[in-house]
Amino acid sequence: MGEVELSCRAFVKMYLHACLFPRCSINGLLLSSSPAGGAVCVTDCVPLLHSHLSLAPITQLALTQVDVWCSQTQQRIVGYYQANACVSDSSPTPCALKIADKIAEQFDSAVLLMLDGSKMSPDYRVPPIVMYERKDSRWLPKDKHMIMLRQWEETRAIAGQMLESGDHMQLVDFDSHLDDITKDWTNQKLNTKIAELALPANGNI
Repeated sequence: MGEVELSCRAFVKMYLHACLFPRCSINGLLLSSSPAGGAVCVTDCVPLLHSHLSLAPITQLALTQVDVWCSQTQQRIVGYYQANACVSDSSPTPCALKIADKIAEQFDSAVLLMLDGSKMSPDYRVPPIVMYERKDSRWLPKDKHMIMLRQWEETRAIAGQMLESGDHMQLVDFDSHLDDITKDWTNQKLNTKIAELALPANGNI
């Protein structure tokens, strides 16, 4: 599999999701609005759960709803992300592997991204991610040189700024939406805020 590019919006939302529930395992879906073929460009993410990640019925419901929304917005599910409750553990769990396998059935170049809790400090200079790709029915770490996070310094600054200003409290994952269906799990308000902050930095979210 070739290069994977991670957008500012996708990273910031994953980061804020993990910061909103620091003592929980969290997960979500990685989306792309780019045409098929070539590099996998992760342009957005949908935060899913922060409790009972292994509950299959809720996960299936979320996958179905996100899939329908993607078909309406010219996007597709290209991967899965997770952060484990134990900050020193960034290894994929059986749950992560199972969901990633399911996504890979629909998208050959699917990626599995684990957030490294031990490197989540805003001061950390390297993206706190470990990415996996599927090879011969196994998920193996991807070559770091094949993972691009354009304008990383600006992205890191935006993530830190939004955390400091309390914007992570506005993030809605699918879990929270099920508790209150008026909450928007597509997080359009956050998307707009990220775009406003990213525009002066690099003109590209």
